[in-house]
Amino acid sequence: MTFENLLYECHDGIATVTVNRPKALNALNQATLKELLCLFAEIRDDDSVKIVILTGAGEKAFVAGADIAEMQSIDAATGRQFALLGHQLAATIETLPKPVIAAVNGFALGGGCELALCCDIRLASETARFGQPEVNLGVIPGFGGTQRLPRLIGKGRACELLMTGDMIDASEAHRIGLVNKVLPAEDLLAAATKMATKIASKGPVAVSLVKSALHDGLESDLARACAHEADLFGLCFATADQKEGMLAFLEKRPAKFEGK
Repeated sequence: MTFENLLYECHDGIATVTVNRPKALNALNQATLKELLCLFAEIRDDDSVKIVILTGAGEKAFVAGADIAEMQSIDAATGRQFALLGHQLAATIETLPKPVIAAVNGFALGGGCELALCCDIRLASETARFGQPEVNLGVIPGFGGTQRLPRLIGKGRACELLMTGDMIDASEAHRIGLVNKVLPAEDLLAAATKMATKIASKGPVAVSLVKSALHDGLESDLARACAHEADLFGLCFATADQKEGMLAFLEKRPAKFEGK
């Protein structure tokens, strides 16, 4: 598969998606959003992919935001359509039945921060910077930032970031729970790959159902979420992975999962 604004590779079940517009600090224009939608749809249907790492090209930016040059002259209707395109991508990543790790290697601002928010796990380099600076431009976040950010770090902290437009460094992002780990820049992709390899070695069906239980449960009340978990737990016992995993445990050997 060939894309103008993305790089893609897959080895041993680990797919790496790189936003590749370094001269624009990997800013998200409509063409890039559509390419990401297309690629993640292909990843969804590719049984050889177990997990995805999402990152940005170059050393300066993960994704520095949406493409301001493209947005500057659009009207209200076009602006809404652009936001809906971003929402569609975020929902596609969030509901992908495979984990997605964001390897944030630099600026993750505006749409870039929102792109990281819809991933399951966020690892950041020490040089990463996060923020939702849209109010500085006279607009609000358009790709889900007003909704996912408070769900992740709490209403008060989210209000501060969203209303001041302030940028925070990786250590502060880690302190408030925005990222899982902070690593030296040169170690970021290796750490993401190591974590991806570990997750890919687990039962693929179980990992997918964990993601489903988490995503669906957070949007429901506790009783319904626990009932959904029980349904998914029961479903595991109809899989070959469950039988292999428990037999391997009893036989004191590594499990050989097939994702069935």
